Amino acid sequence: MALIHRLLSRAARLAWRITRPRTIGVRALLLAPDGRVALVRHTYIDGWYLPGGGVKKGEAVADALHRELAEEVAVTDAMVERVLGVYHNRGEGKDDHVIVYVARAASDSLRGADRLEVAEVGWFAVEALPEGTTPATRRRIAEFRDGATGGGNW
Repeated sequence: MALIHRLLSRAARLAWRITRPRTIGVRALLLAPDGRVALVRHTYIDGWYLPGGGVKKGEAVADALHRELAEEVAVTDAMVERVLGVYHNRGEGKDDHVIVYVARAASDSLRGADRLEVAEVGWFAVEALPEGTTPATRRRIAEFRDGATGGGNW
């Protein structure tokens, strides 16, 4: 099943390079009570990422954030603290705007909720991120650690 997801992901990126759609995405810098950050490793792409995804047509951005947290890491009680930043991403051929929120989970319970999409999840100290954490994810965590409000390119 992971192979099918990888092939579909590659096909979608090819289509995006041709059509260049404008999209909106959300991600959460989700913190455990002890300050560790939640990261997700997907089945269809390499690397560790902040949990999140696309905002569906007709869906509120905040609702998309909570839906993605439930789908990816089975967290349904996250409290949003603030917006970390709004970023522009053209990396996959889309004209994508990504809103990153800082949120806190009430407990340290975390699990991959959608096994077709999520290969692995985990809590990590911001000073000890796993190998394979993507550069953009590292930048967002550094902005948070430094107390900065982000923005600009993903």
